Amino acid sequence: MKTLTLDVRTPAKSMADFSRAWKSGKAQKTARISFATPELLWNVLTEKRWELLKALCGAGPVSIREAARRVGRDVKAVHGDVTALLNAGVLDRTTGGQIVFPFEAVKVEFLLQAA
Repeated sequence: MKTLTLDVRTPAKSMADFSRAWKSGKAQKTARISFATPELLWNVLTEKRWELLKALCGAGPVSIREAARRVGRDVKAVHGDVTALLNAGVLDRTTGGQIVFPFEAVKVEFLLQAA
């Protein structure tokens, strides 16, 4: 199963993982998108965008209109959410202009601890 991990890590930790993968020539076992703070993660992954990801999980390429139909929302609003998810690297666009979430599962990781 192809899983995307969304997590909260410092840029230094993200770059260290990238450097380790680069030097070893071995990719990580799962795709990962990291955010610098939990607030930034939640700014990108709003409730409506999470619903959109659930609808697109394992669906293959779809049009924005079809994505809007699947979540029962206005096409213009879904277009704005799709644009934000494309900019964050969470969604991809096919050569035919459709959108695709190329994963079957999403895992969100972050740790809340005392200051």
